[in-house]
Amino acid sequence: MEAGIVGLPNVGKSTLFNALTAAGIASENYPFCTIEPNVGIVSVPDPRLDIIQSHIKTQKVIPAILRLVDIAGIVRGASEGEGLGNKFLSHIREVDAIIHVVRCFQEPNVVHVDGSVDPIRDIDTIDTELMLADLQTVESARDKAARTARSGDKDAKAKVEILNQCHALLADGKPLRSAEWHDPEMANIVKNYGLLTAKSVLYLANVDEDNLNGEGEIVERVRARAAEEGGEVVPVCAKIESELSELEDEDRREMLESVGLAEPALAVVARATYKLLGLQSYFTAGEKEVRAWTIPIGATAPQAAGVIHSDFERGFIRAEVYSLADLEALKSEKAIREAGKLRVEGKGYVMHDGDICHFLFNV
Repeated sequence: MEAGIVGLPNVGKSTLFNALTAAGIASENYPFCTIEPNVGIVSVPDPRLDIIQSHIKTQKVIPAILRLVDIAGIVRGASEGEGLGNKFLSHIREVDAIIHVVRCFQEPNVVHVDGSVDPIRDIDTIDTELMLADLQTVESARDKAARTARSGDKDAKAKVEILNQCHALLADGKPLRSAEWHDPEMANIVKNYGLLTAKSVLYLANVDEDNLNGEGEIVERVRARAAEEGGEVVPVCAKIESELSELEDEDRREMLESVGLAEPALAVVARATYKLLGLQSYFTAGEKEVRAWTIPIGATAPQAAGVIHSDFERGFIRAEVYSLADLEALKSEKAIREAGKLRVEGKGYVMHDGDICHFLFNV
């Protein structure tokens, strides 16, 4: 699954993308520096992997990963094609969630396209462009569904009803993520149209070096906006994160300590994005590797096994499952088994975040 990084030009998107992925893409101080979307792979820091390896010695540790797409800066009028807008909007349509970088730092040498720092105005600019693009999509889809519905097609009638609800929200200036689509079928229809404002959003407040915790009125306004949408805000200083990403481990630890951070803020970003996408991890552990596997929240044991290999899902027999707490208490898988703490789960078992598993299958 992918998250797309969006924002106005010169808010620090590409600098943050560089720090997250160490991709070294261009991040010069001018609009449209990023014209093609850049894709990077980001590991999701998870201290549970180190705990597992401390009890089960392995050759390597493999964390869960995310795909991030750095999408060029959107400007006012993007929905009408301004600033390569149509191309950029199509890139957003393809991702599963949005990371919206908003400028909360003061730096006279970095120009702002609107001349001043105002994160809510910037959020509104992008939301407006995405809503206008969604309105075009909804109106076109509704007209097509209405023509089909006239023949008595029940599915088409249901689509018209849902698209009418979408149109009403968008016309009222509300992004579609503000609605609660309780019916899974309705949520599916909205998702299938690739509507931009239906995607979940994580706000990254790009802050000054002397305000790493995002204190003060500017970031509080972003937090208030996110709270209205049921979203989240992570304060990040792109300049510091960029420097941290270039350091060796020991130097990085020293710098983190000097600025008062327990870990790079981008570790928080990776975990928050993972959560935003509705994902969780389970683990496998053996002599060769300890590995985190990515599954959607609510996945069953056969579906989780299928992430390793399709044969595991097709021929699933059972899962043997234990918890990290049991491993910490009993120190080894052998002791867990002898204590009767190794659970045997069947096809209906819904996976929990942090399960440690072996899968038995036969094809």
